[in-house]
Amino acid sequence: MMVVESESQQRQQSQPVDAGELNEWRRGFTPQAEIWNGRLAMLGLSLGLLTLILVRLFSTGLSAS
Repeated sequence: MMVVESESQQRQQSQPVDAGELNEWRRGFTPQAEIWNGRLAMLGLSLGLLTLILVRLFSTGLSAS
């Protein structure tokens, strides 16, 4: 059976993180590194998708002539 923690115990364990600390550039496997990894991955996926869409749009217009 799982032990249910009280709300006061949960508040003691979790500590708020400063917004500046989330954006700091640190080395190693840190929560900040995971945040930056996610941001850069989404940027790369967005740019890749945009590139594919633009190539598809402009290549179909040129091949018809």
